[in-house]
Amino acid sequence: MGDSAQDNKREYLEGTRDGIPIALGYFAVAFSLGIAARNIGMTPFQGFLASFLNMASAGEHAGFTSIGAHATYFEIAMVTLIANARYLLMSCSLSQKYPERLPFYHRLLSGFGITDELFGICIARPGWLNPFYLYGAFLISALAWSSGTALGIVMGNMLPARVVSALSVALFGMFLAVIIPPAKKNRVIAALILISFALSLLCGYLPFISGLTAGTRTIILTILIAGGAALMFPVDAAQEA
Repeated sequence: MGDSAQDNKREYLEGTRDGIPIALGYFAVAFSLGIAARNIGMTPFQGFLASFLNMASAGEHAGFTSIGAHATYFEIAMVTLIANARYLLMSCSLSQKYPERLPFYHRLLSGFGITDELFGICIARPGWLNPFYLYGAFLISALAWSSGTALGIVMGNMLPARVVSALSVALFGMFLAVIIPPAKKNRVIAALILISFALSLLCGYLPFISGLTAGTRTIILTILIAGGAALMFPVDAAQEA
């Protein structure tokens, strides 16, 4: 990872470029969240701030639902923490992409900027990760996510529900763009992706596991699949770097 201001600027711009498709998908999804926020009486500024500080659709929706149910601050915090717990695993995984000499404040800021999609593009970059790449992708994505929520509050329910739902399809397309290239290069990754899809679908129907939240099921599957893959197909850190 380069330390010069020029290297950091280049990485930041590359992150911004790669974050544009994510930002477009975020804007569409956040628009529907804005409608939910409007229904509980939030202002556009409150929705913008809430989305900027909590870039997670499931966690944010759970928070808005809790607010609408007049839950206590502690209950809202716990619901949001549980819904977003999977990002703790992503942060730990992403930290392995940073060199040991990276200052702590960069690791702290990176933990704040983790989402499913941003984690995907960062973990896919070869070699050590420059935190400014994540900063560039995060900022443009966060602004789009927050603006989408605020605009959803302003426009309310003017758009039909089907149109709002259709807008979120772009985000699933972006997910495919993240996982398909590495799957083509590595058969192990391709097999793990298929296994993840199958187990995720199965867990949605199993008696006990189906009753857990989506975030909790994601954590369990991540630990089992990633842990098993690490044991069976270890990657040499020197080659990965």
